[in-house]
Amino acid sequence: MNEELKLPVTTTQIPEGLELITLGGGCFWCTEAVFQHLEGVEKVISGYSNGYVENPSYREICSGTTGHAEVVQVFFDPDKISLRKILEVFFATHDPTTVNRQGNDTGPQYRSAIFYTTVSQENIAMDLINGLNNQDIYDKKIVTEVAELQNFYPADDYHQDYYNLNGHQPYCQFVIKPKVNKLEKYFKDLMKE
Repeated sequence: MNEELKLPVTTTQIPEGLELITLGGGCFWCTEAVFQHLEGVEKVISGYSNGYVENPSYREICSGTTGHAEVVQVFFDPDKISLRKILEVFFATHDPTTVNRQGNDTGPQYRSAIFYTTVSQENIAMDLINGLNNQDIYDKKIVTEVAELQNFYPADDYHQDYYNLNGHQPYCQFVIKPKVNKLEKYFKDLMKE
């Protein structure tokens, strides 16, 4: 049951020794900022996954009609951080109980999603979701989509490394910074120095 899946053609190649997980937690600027701070995360790329339009533009994504989710591809060293820890951070830094919504961002492109590349990744995600639901961690059940990664299209360059380059902007200060602060408060031991 641990059989590897074939990566989609549009997926960036995975460097040797690293694993890849693709996560949708609302606006990719927020999700990217959180995962860039984790020890063992080597690279984070913002983009769009699991839609049915090839090479979608940001404007098309914002229309909510392409089927894509705004995501980040997280390349990590499993010897330094486990997928389970990454997913624990993922669930703690966004709302996995709302369908097609994160805060003021609404539409299917903002859905909570985990797009896996191996059966073992799917199993870890489902085990964690079941455990969180059984513990009643949230007021409502988790609605995070868990599906095989079908495709990935990187967002334009100006979307990459957004928080680090634009941290002074109001959106970064009022929406992204609280997520990074939450990461620092609850997962300080997992953060880069």
